[in-house]
Amino acid sequence: MRRTTSIFTLLLCFIAAVQASEPVVFTHSLSQDGDVASITFECTIADGWHVYSTNNDEMLTSATFTAESLTGCELDGALTAQGDEIKTYDKMFECDVRYFEKRATFVQKIKITADKYSITGYMEYGACNEMSCLPPTAVNISYNGTNVQKSTNKEVVAPAVVPVQTLQVESIASEVPQQMQQKNTLVNDLWSPVAVKGADPTLGDGNSSLWLIFLTSFLGGFIALLTPCVWPIIPMTVSFFLKRTSNKSKGIRDSLTYGLSIIVIYVGLGIIITTIAGPSALNALSTNALFNLFFTLMLIVFGLSFLGAFELNLPSSWSNAVDRKAEKTTGLLSIFLMAFTLALVSFSCTGPIIGFLLVELATSSSMIAPTVGMFGFALALALPFTLFALFPQIMTKMPRSGGWMDTMKALLGFVEIAFALKFFSVADLAYGWGLLDREVFIVLWIVIALAAGLYLWRVIKLKHDEETDRIGSPRLIGGMLCIAFALYLVPGLWGAPLRAVSAFTPPMYTQDFVLDKNMPQSQYHDYEEGMMAAKMQNKPALIDFTGYGCV
Repeated sequence: MRRTTSIFTLLLCFIAAVQASEPVVFTHSLSQDGDVASITFECTIADGWHVYSTNNDEMLTSATFTAESLTGCELDGALTAQGDEIKTYDKMFECDVRYFEKRATFVQKIKITADKYSITGYMEYGACNEMSCLPPTAVNISYNGTNVQKSTNKEVVAPAVVPVQTLQVESIASEVPQQMQQKNTLVNDLWSPVAVKGADPTLGDGNSSLWLIFLTSFLGGFIALLTPCVWPIIPMTVSFFLKRTSNKSKGIRDSLTYGLSIIVIYVGLGIIITTIAGPSALNALSTNALFNLFFTLMLIVFGLSFLGAFELNLPSSWSNAVDRKAEKTTGLLSIFLMAFTLALVSFSCTGPIIGFLLVELATSSSMIAPTVGMFGFALALALPFTLFALFPQIMTKMPRSGGWMDTMKALLGFVEIAFALKFFSVADLAYGWGLLDREVFIVLWIVIALAAGLYLWRVIKLKHDEETDRIGSPRLIGGMLCIAFALYLVPGLWGAPLRAVSAFTPPMYTQDFVLDKNMPQSQYHDYEEGMMAAKMQNKPALIDFTGYGCV
C-alpha cells in the first residue's frame, strides 16, 4: 500500500513539474449576457517568455480566433486583447511588435441568433523568448448553450486548463482551416501585379538588379583590358598625351578627356540599342527561339575567334578613315576621334565581350539596363588611361604584354562556347527537338571545362601560344579549378540537381537516366490535362510556371 501511495505521489509530482515547465498555459471560459456571449482566453506566461498580441506584422504569429463551426450564432467582431500590452521596435523583424508578459487575456464576442447555439473553433497564438519560439499553437474550444434573455445574471462555464504541450501536435493542422477562411481574399490577390515597395517601375527588377548589371559589365570591361588588343595600347596612349605638350596639366586633361570619350562612345551604343529596340523588345528577343539560335551562333563565332580559329576585325578602312580625321582635327574633337579609333581597332577583343553582355542584358526588361551595362563596361576600360595619366609612375609596375593575354583570350573563348549551349537549349526546348537533353548538355560542359583545364596546364596548345612547357602558379591553380568544376558536374549525369548551375542546365524532365526514382517529376505537361486528372483523383495540383526561356 505504501509503495502504491509513493508511486502515485511521484506521478503527481511529475505531472506538476511538467505543467510548471510549460512556458504558456491557457484557460478558456464562456460568459453569456443576453444575446451576447464572450469567450475569454486567459494565459499565464513563464518568465522570459512573451505572447504576441493581435494584429501584429504578418511575419509574426499574431493572436487570432477561427470558428470552424457556428450554429445559431455568429462572430461579433475580431479577437481583442486585454492587459498590460508592451509595444517596442524589433530590430530583427524591423517592425513594431506588441506582446504580453506574465499574463494576458483575449476575448472573442459572439452574437446569439437562435434559442440554442453551438460553436467550435480555436484561438491560435505565438510565443517566443530571446532564444527560440514555439510553433503556431492552437487552443481548441467547443461550447453549447441556450439564449438566456437576462442582463443581470450571467451563465459562466467553468474554465478549462489547456497546457501548450498537448496542443502542439495540432498546430500545423490548425493552419489549414484558417487558410480556407481566407480563401476569398487570397483569390482576389492572386493575380495582383507584384511590385517592390519604393521601386521605380522603369527599373525592371529594382535598383539591386541595376547594380548587378553594372558590376557584371564592369567586370567585363576589366577582362577586356587584359586582352592583347587593349593592354599594349594603354602605355602608348598615355605617353602620347603626356609628351604631346610641355604643359603637364594639359596632358593630364587630355587623358581625362580621352577616358571620358570612351565612356560616351559605349554609353551611346547602349542608348542607341534601347532607343531602337526598347526594353520590352529586348526581353521578347531573349525568350524567342529564333533569336536564341542567333545568339548561339554569335557566341560560337566569338568563342572560336578567341580560340584563334580566325580574327574578327572591322574593315580597316573604317579605322584608317577615323585615324586620318583625328590627325587633321584639333582640340576635343581630335581626342574623341582617337577614342573612337581605339573602339574600332580593339573590336576583335572587345566585340565578343560586348556581344555577350548585350545578350545577357536582353533578358532584363529595364529601360536603362543597356545604358547602365555599357557605362560599367566603358568605365572599367577608361579608368587605366585616366589613372596612369594622373600617376605615370604606376606604369612601370604594369605587367608586360605577353603570352598571358593570349591565355586570357582562350579562356574567354571556352566560356562563350559554354554559354552558347545555354541559348541553344532554349530553342531546343521550345521546338521540342530533344537534341540537347540535360545529360548531353552536362557532358558538353564537362568536356569544355576539362579542355580549359588541360589548356591551362599546357597539355592542349593553340597556335598562338608561347613555345614553352613551363606552368606558372596562376595557370596551375586555374587548371585545378576548371577540372574541379568538371568533376562537380559528373554526378549530374545520374540526376544530381547541380544547384550551382541549375539556372543554366535543361530541366530535369529532359534527362533519361536518373538514379533517384523518388525524385518528383511532372506527370503532365498540358495544363488542362493535368487539372482534369487532379479533379478526377480529388488531389491538389502543383503547377510549375517555369518557361523555356526563364532561369
